[in-house]
Amino acid sequence: MQNTLIVITGPTGVGKTDTAIGVAKALGCEIISADSRQIYRGIPITTAAPTPEEQAQVKHHFVEFKNLDEYYSAAQFEDDVMQLLPRMFEKCPYAVMCGGSMMYVDAVCRGIDQIPTISQEVRQATLQLYEEIGLEGMLERLKALDPEYYEVVDRKNTKRVIHALEICAQSGGTYTSLRTGAAKQRPFRIIKVALNVDRATLFDRINRRVDKMIALGMEEEARSVYHLRHLNSLNTVGFKEMFAYFDGIMDYHTACERIKKNTRVYAKKQLTWHAKDPEIVWTDPTQAFDTIMQIIR
Repeated sequence: MQNTLIVITGPTGVGKTDTAIGVAKALGCEIISADSRQIYRGIPITTAAPTPEEQAQVKHHFVEFKNLDEYYSAAQFEDDVMQLLPRMFEKCPYAVMCGGSMMYVDAVCRGIDQIPTISQEVRQATLQLYEEIGLEGMLERLKALDPEYYEVVDRKNTKRVIHALEICAQSGGTYTSLRTGAAKQRPFRIIKVALNVDRATLFDRINRRVDKMIALGMEEEARSVYHLRHLNSLNTVGFKEMFAYFDGIMDYHTACERIKKNTRVYAKKQLTWHAKDPEIVWTDPTQAFDTIMQIIR
């Protein structure tokens, strides 16, 4: 039987974890989490990480295995997963990868260009430069060093601008010269299934999930890491709004509503990203299990 990676993706809050657990239990395999925030320890509520009860049902990899101050990238995720999969396939011809971090999913399915590893010295120097000249200054620097990438980069995405300049500094060349976009061949079959529901239902699910997170202690969790708010691992929906509340920039009700709104915005970005992938099979969460079983058999 051909080794098969079953990718379960889709917008946040749509029900990916439940589907992944059901499929993995039926096939007797394990789950790879493809979530760029669930990798960090100590913030399971705000990142909606699989609960201990869910992880007890099926083994999950790449959940809460990094400290908040540790650097991790989609390229590292690709390397780690490609080393893990052969060992998983020795035990079962199937593996499930579940998550909505688009770059992580693409890193495994398509591969990432061989970008040099950024040294701690370059990372710190670039961050210090950003603190000195701000985003506009960084954009001017990027325009001078790599005008081609400057034309295509999301200029409001601070993280991507900084990363591009890190690569320029580390490689001594341009980010553009290292970006080929060519898909890598994988020695296993890949089946990609994305879950989705109508927009009103999705937004209602997101709003209710945020309410649940708040009830579970999102505020307390955010307060426990507030002193680390400068870390990139905490530069995400949920923490940004709670930190703004702690700083007196917005009141509690506004912060909670803003979390819901920004989560809905992120879900729309995920849907737009996945809509460009012709290999994805779309299905309703209630039909996802049967859809996957029909495809693989």
